[in-house]
Amino acid sequence: MTILTGRIQPHWNFFLAIENDLEHISRFIEFDQRNFKCFSLEIVRVLMAASAEVDIVCKQICKRLEPTHNPRSINSYREIILKQYPMIKRFTVLLPKFGLTLHPWINWEKNSPPKWWTANNKIKHERHLKFAEGNLKNMLNSVAGLFVVVLYLYIDMAESGQLIPSTRMFRTDEMHFDQAVHNGHEFGIAYRL
Repeated sequence: MTILTGRIQPHWNFFLAIENDLEHISRFIEFDQRNFKCFSLEIVRVLMAASAEVDIVCKQICKRLEPTHNPRSINSYREIILKQYPMIKRFTVLLPKFGLTLHPWINWEKNSPPKWWTANNKIKHERHLKFAEGNLKNMLNSVAGLFVVVLYLYIDMAESGQLIPSTRMFRTDEMHFDQAVHNGHEFGIAYRL
């Protein structure tokens, strides 16, 4: 028996677990723009899990980029991350199975976080009033946003095709796809970041 060794990627594995949750949800709700306003407890749960993980991953990226800083909010993460990776805002995430194209970071402006981030915070603080913000569109964009920042967290592994197993649902556009890579036991995707 061959034992694979390598670096542990807990945030990649967490993303893959959330992606698995999406696959389950897609059996009950068609991922289609006509359903984007659909909301449910399960959708809210995934939106909140993905958003919390985005917070953690962004802190880790900031720590790597500027070790002496201690950012504590999405706006302070933005200043550090976009200085080094300005193209994150234009990153396109595809869900080919459903024909969907997402731009999870497109609205990340000064003092204006992405819409899915704001929805998560409204649900977190005013769930009794804002539960419908936990909709399909916000959930998909939060998970797509997580996909993007996890790629940047593990940038060396992502660029060399070492983030395995590969995603089952999410893909990047042509600009960010480099090639498929065989890692001896499994195929990976080399991303262009």
